[in-house]
Amino acid sequence: MDEIAERVIASLQIPDELASRPYVSRRGRRDPRTQLEYDLAWARTYLKQLGALQNSERGVWALTGKELQADQVVPRDATGETSPAMAWQERINMLLLDVLSPAAFERLIQRMLRETGFIQVEVTGRTGDGGIDGTGIAKINGILSFRVVFQCKRRRGGIGASEIRDFRGAMQGRADKGLFVTTGYFTRDAVKESTRDGAIAIDLVDGERLAEKLKELRLGVKIELTENVTIDEDWFKSI
Repeated sequence: MDEIAERVIASLQIPDELASRPYVSRRGRRDPRTQLEYDLAWARTYLKQLGALQNSERGVWALTGKELQADQVVPRDATGETSPAMAWQERINMLLLDVLSPAAFERLIQRMLRETGFIQVEVTGRTGDGGIDGTGIAKINGILSFRVVFQCKRRRGGIGASEIRDFRGAMQGRADKGLFVTTGYFTRDAVKESTRDGAIAIDLVDGERLAEKLKELRLGVKIELTENVTIDEDWFKSI
């Protein structure tokens, strides 16, 4: 989805200030996503319903090759719809913001990292530590390991480049990589800063990606599958 967003920004020549504008609902509620992310989420859902897009369980989106007629594409305002694919992600992020305390949020990230294969994951819980909320060791294929420090921020708005720089400064000499997790979103400048040449790389997990990971790990998320029974009449006739 990040690659789709970057391609759209480049194709339409969307300026950074517009691409980073936060989404505000019709009721005036600020959302963890940007307006662009909201619009793209709605577009993906709508095009999937029309059969023009498909996505895998790993979140890879692909064109189906189906061509749409002009009268099939209806402006969102005309449909009155919201983005159904994002409804549960929004609810998760609202719970993380409104129900969990900062300490509980840190424990959730600790649990998530353990479930994804990190070892020795600890929440530091110390103030004045430059924004470092915890440490851990990431194991790659059971052979390679990297020391990782992470920062957790519950936020409805965006994380800017200055916060990425501050975090990188705090982790100097203490880890091989950094991980920044937020319920909000990262501005384009923050994304660029996280992978700046010559600096320690910092991986970013925004609110949408965090919700997807919690779903994947079944942490606070239950998935109900509907059974579809098909009768094979030819099988009975062959007896």
